[in-house]
Formats: sequence, C-alpha cells, structure tokens
Amino acid sequence: MRFLQQYKNLSREIYILFFGRIVTSMGSLIWPIMTLILKNKLGYSATTIATISMVMGIVQLPAVLLGGKVADTLNRKWVIICCDMVTVICFFISGIIPLSFISVVLFYVAGVFATIEGPSYDAIVADLSDGDSREHAYSLQYLGGNLGLVLAPTLGGLLFKHYLWLAFIITSLATFSSTVLIFLFVKRLQVDKKHVSEYEEKKEGVKLWEVLKERKTFFLYFIATGFAGLVYSQFNYLLPLNMENLYGADGATWFGMMTSINGFVVVVGTPLITAAFGRIKDVRKMVIGETLIVAGLFSCSFAGRMILLYFLFMTVFTLGEIFNVLGGSPYMTRRIPSTHWGRVNSILMIFNGGFSAIGNLVVGKLVDTKGFTVAWEMIGVVGALAIGIVFLLALVDKKQFRLLYEK
Repeated sequence: MRFLQQYKNLSREIYILFFGRIVTSMGSLIWPIMTLILKNKLGYSATTIATISMVMGIVQLPAVLLGGKVADTLNRKWVIICCDMVTVICFFISGIIPLSFISVVLFYVAGVFATIEGPSYDAIVADLSDGDSREHAYSLQYLGGNLGLVLAPTLGGLLFKHYLWLAFIITSLATFSSTVLIFLFVKRLQVDKKHVSEYEEKKEGVKLWEVLKERKTFFLYFIATGFAGLVYSQFNYLLPLNMENLYGADGATWFGMMTSINGFVVVVGTPLITAAFGRIKDVRKMVIGETLIVAGLFSCSFAGRMILLYFLFMTVFTLGEIFNVLGGSPYMTRRIPSTHWGRVNSILMIFNGGFSAIGNLVVGKLVDTKGFTVAWEMIGVVGALAIGIVFLLALVDKKQFRLLYEK
C-alpha cells in the first residue's frame, strides 16, 4: 500500500533507529506521569512543580548548548550511546530507592543527558537521509517513537498507585535495549546524497551567527518555536493537573489512557498524513499543525468530567502534532548548513524549553490563585498568538528560501 511503500529505500540505519525508538517508547512509563508523581505522590503544589521545571530548565541551558556543540564536532553515535547509559543508570537507581526528592533529581539528571543527545539524534537522522527522503525518515522515527506509547502510558498509569518503582525499572531496561541496538547495528553515520539544496551545503569554519544573519527568517522561527512549545507543554503539565483535580489519583489512569490515544492516533495517522500531504511545503504543515494543536488542547477546558470529549479533543490535538512534526523536523535541516544543524537545534530547544518553563510557572500560579479556568484562558490567548506567528513565518519563508519553492 502507498502509505507503507513511502518508507521503502531508506538507509538500513534509519530502520535500526526506528526499532530503537519503538523499544524506548515501549518503556516510557515515567515521562507522561511525572507531573502527577510530583503532585499526587510528593504533594507539591502546581506552582512548586512549575518552579522545579523552570529551575531544571535553567540547569539544562548549558546542556542544550553543549548538546548542539558536540553534535557538530563529535561522533554523533557515541554521543547518543554515552548519554543513554547515564539515563539508564538514573532510572534504575530511582526504581530501587524509596520515592523522594532524590528520585526527582535523578529523573532530571536523566533529562539533562537526554537533552544533550537530542541534537545528535535529530542530526543523525538528517545525515542518513537525502533531501527528498528526509520527511519520510523523520516520519518513520516519529512513528516508531509513538508505537510503544500506545500502551506504555496506560501501563504507567496502572502502576502509578502501588508499583511506581517498577515503572522506573522498565523505563531503564527499555532505554538500555535501545542503546544496545544502536551500538551493534548503526555502522554508517552518513549516506551519499543526490538531492541537497544549496542552503544545507556544509560551511566549515563559519560562525553560527554569520549563518543566521544570512537567514533572518530563523529569528521568527525561534520565536514561533517558543510560543508553540509553551502551548504544547500543557499536554504534560496543565492537562494532567486538570485530570488530577477532577479524579484524584485516578487522574493518572485517565491521563495515561489519553496519552495512549495520542500514541494510537500517531501510529495510524502518521503514514496516512505523510502520504496524503507530501506535496504541501513543510512550513505550511506547521501552520495546519499548530492550529489543530491549539484547537484540540484548548477545547479540553470545556470538557468538564465528560471523559469521552477528552479523547475526541486528544485526537484533534494529535493530528496537529503529526502535521507539526512532519513540517518542523525537516524545516531546519533544509535551510541550515549541515555543519550547523546541532547548534541551531540547540537554540530551538532553548526557546522551546525556556518559553515552556516560564509559561508553566505563570500557569501554575494562575491555577493556585485563580483556578483552572483562567489558566486555560491564558493558554488560549498564547495559542492564538502562536498560530499567528507561524502563519507569518509561512508568508516570509518563500521570500527567504525561494529555491525550495521552485519545484
């Protein structure tokens, strides 16, 4: 079938990374319920949770910059392997000690090293794909990352009450298995490329600032990434808090099921959307994606205790997420020299994480002082602003990168 044939003829290493993502995501039991662990298990307020996230975001800032630098200078495969092993150890220790603030610290240490490896992982996917096949390569990685999420969050929610320690152990073992796959089977780090735009040709010895000055559109892209990231982060912050407020400890189970719906829609929808909307430019996919994300997430504020509506809105949100990934992941690599992918990716992560951390602090204070309604209203306003900025980016992108529109 066409929606499966589109993934043919990619490099062998892309398929290995795909299977590695499946294994890792199958064990991703902790990340989706971390907010609920802090709220329900450790008794932190919404403001405290947001403050912890912001502090860790500040701590991660040099890690983000380091991740971009090492991605552009060191062997990307070994960066991924070394960072993964730290993550494995942190989660394993968290599983064998009593749950406490130390567990939180270990969790965020794992997050720091996941942040460091992020630019290397994204860049190696671009290295192993041609310009014309890059969207399919990113689509396959995104699909693999969500295949395991169909069941993992639900399992995490079920283990939440009495067997949380086991969730940490499973996450550790899954990450280790993925690391072994990459270590054994990812041999090549580059493939021969036939279709490379002049925008992504290597520029050795050129400073990052000089590259960005030639591509002023990217300053708008950074801001768009920040606002969009703030809105998207409410999926793992405001939404689970809202579910905990409505259902108590059972909120973890419901939120886990919603996250599983998210993974299921990604698995079904990603190949179909990739095939059906392949001719739409990446930046236009981002406009569609951000609109659906905001619509789906903000609509949750009207669902009350009608759980079926949450599943419906989560479907809309996830369709937007698919469009956003298919547009946003290749967007940067088609417009930036390959020698600078890691560093630009780190800047994107800084804007995304920085806006999210500060925004979550404001959202948390609103929840604690004004209630959930006002917090959701703020997200609606920020979401409208994010859509507007991404739409403006789509308008100016064609002028800046006209060669990408000539086909």
